[in-house]
Amino acid sequence: MSSRAWSVSPSGPLRGDVHVRGSKNAVTKHMVAAVLGEGVSTIRQVPEVGDVAITAQILRSLGVHVDHDEAAGIIQVEPHQGVTTNVPLSFTGLNRIPILLLGPLLHRTGEAFVPMVGGDPIGRRPVDFHIEALTALGATIEVTDDGLTAKASQLRGAKIELPYPSVGATETVLLTATLAEGRTVLRNAATEPEVIELALFLQRMGARIEMSPGRKITIDGVESLKGAETTLAGDRNEAFSYLVAGLVTGGEVKVHGCSQDRLVTAITTLRGMGATFDITDDYIQAAAPHGLTPAAVQTDTHPGFMTDWQTPLVVLMTQAEGMSVLHETVYEDRLVYVPALQQMGAEIELFSTCLGGESCRYHDTNSLHSAVVKGVSKLRGADVEVPDVRAGFSSVIAAAIADGPSRLSGIHHLERGYNHPLEQFAQLGLPIEVVEVP
Repeated sequence: MSSRAWSVSPSGPLRGDVHVRGSKNAVTKHMVAAVLGEGVSTIRQVPEVGDVAITAQILRSLGVHVDHDEAAGIIQVEPHQGVTTNVPLSFTGLNRIPILLLGPLLHRTGEAFVPMVGGDPIGRRPVDFHIEALTALGATIEVTDDGLTAKASQLRGAKIELPYPSVGATETVLLTATLAEGRTVLRNAATEPEVIELALFLQRMGARIEMSPGRKITIDGVESLKGAETTLAGDRNEAFSYLVAGLVTGGEVKVHGCSQDRLVTAITTLRGMGATFDITDDYIQAAAPHGLTPAAVQTDTHPGFMTDWQTPLVVLMTQAEGMSVLHETVYEDRLVYVPALQQMGAEIELFSTCLGGESCRYHDTNSLHSAVVKGVSKLRGADVEVPDVRAGFSSVIAAAIADGPSRLSGIHHLERGYNHPLEQFAQLGLPIEVVEVP
């Protein structure tokens, strides 16, 4: 059985325009939220990525009607009375969506089953946070080798404090508490833009949600929700990645569709490394006409430097003159992609100690969560196996500045998270050949 790989040949600086759609992390959660509503929900600016297709298949398997116009970037979701509440085992490990369905499905029949969570191999997903939150809201959950079985005669509001501001656990509380009886007060909630987008969508559906300072969210349960419409904001992961692609190759990329307010910390970080910006209401463009300088960067929950941004950033650090430091504090195994870059000649050392910032929750572990990057590294072409979605993009931009062709396997990860990456790179001047691998 053969699989596909990308053959990347360096072609000089990347220049041109990129138009981004909504975030895969946002649209899939909106699709789950739509299961709570009576009637049709419409989501616009939907990216054509694998996670959207997987989520649509999951919902259809439950009897939810999903109409996806890929070309127009529009999805319509309409649940019916006959919706089932057991997600098939065939969806085990494909993405993180099934666990977010537990609350909405419990509201429908009082019981549900979802297979084990999937996604990128970047560290332990805090499934315990989800279970503890659902239990606090009145669910009884049994964990088996296959997945999670949940039952609840009546979900009720509760006071919940997350041990860590987990995006997924915050979304679970939002999706479950909206129809629970009474008031839920969530403390130490995640405040990422995608979480706020979900809360706003639920509010359009009729949910009563109040945001307070200090990571506090108050949700007063309502009896029912209706379908709603929304247009997704631009994907900040994708926007940052393409801006860095231009900088890494000595070019300049103009990104349309992602507003400045979603990239504040990213822009400041890149400016600190020597990038200059042209920012308007319509686009953001980055260049580094005088070269790149090193930086010490620590990832964090919003509004800190986003963990998904650090994979392209580390490639950029290999082209900055001097020693840079990256300290990952969100996922303990996020640096799983580094061996691929080392294989291409990047001079990167990994450490279990906390470098480049304050001590984090991994400081007493053996987790390699800090990287020291020496630049400027001359990268070479190589055969690379891509381990996850963000690493896939970083491997492409590393290959774009290598001294010869590279072949990247495992590119399904990249296609799962980015909208038409082959076409986007081609428009920037990096033609990529798709090849069959035995």
